[in-house]
Amino acid sequence: MSLFLFLILAAVILGIIGVAVHGLFYLLVIGCVVLLAALAYGALRFRRGGRKQRIAR
Repeated sequence: MSLFLFLILAAVILGIIGVAVHGLFYLLVIGCVVLLAALAYGALRFRRGGRKQRIAR
């Protein structure tokens, strides 16, 4: 879950920098790609979330 949130945060930061700074449009594109990757990762992770993990003792 923390990886998913980190990827979303990184995508937002890259997008803001890409829009705000003149000449860094490629950061906006990279931010969009990271956002799509994060959403795909989240969808795969939440789809198989029905399984319960065992706790090692």
